[in-house]
Amino acid sequence: MANEVVLLDFWPSPFGMRVRIALAEKEVKYEYRDENLRDKSELLLKMNPVHKKIPVLIHNNKPVCESLIIVEYIDEVWSDKYPLLPSHPYERARARFWADFVEKKTYTTGRNIWSTKGTEQEAAIKEFIDHLKLLEQELGDKPYFGGDKFGYVDLIFIPFYSWFYAYETLGNFKIEESCPKIIEWAKRCMERESVAKTLPNHEKVYLEIKKVYGL
Repeated sequence: MANEVVLLDFWPSPFGMRVRIALAEKEVKYEYRDENLRDKSELLLKMNPVHKKIPVLIHNNKPVCESLIIVEYIDEVWSDKYPLLPSHPYERARARFWADFVEKKTYTTGRNIWSTKGTEQEAAIKEFIDHLKLLEQELGDKPYFGGDKFGYVDLIFIPFYSWFYAYETLGNFKIEESCPKIIEWAKRCMERESVAKTLPNHEKVYLEIKKVYGL
């Protein structure tokens, strides 16, 4: 069976980074196509006609959309290499819960930091830190969210580490002062080849965010 894989993505997207890390962990060869989100390609519009967003994984000419769904798809299709989700149903459910938490909270509250000013920004920073503290509690003293092994929640969350510098710079605060365990965990993840080769330079991400959002 043919195994043609194409990824439509935008390099600073934390959602696309998830897919790239998953593909790296599974040692899947693929063609990478970086999209101009202000002038979306015909292929992107055709493959994701509902949301018209990246990332889109095209596997044998069939599109899979939404990063959480794509990562689970990759885990199921290439099941012979490095499982990402836990095997036990309860642990798998917990992993999906925390991945959903990251999905719904981290990106939204992070954006609020640079889209607000004054007391609104202070409230956004507090909310962001409160969410990180909940994640820190879930992490506990474990090396990774799933235990001793890098897994699904780590993969879903770690791309945002490349955006932390932008949050801190635009909000004038330091994440490590409130959530040192999250920073320790992030640095541990960065020792992993799949992560280190995927996450872009944080200053480059910061400059791109300023350009895209007109900051």
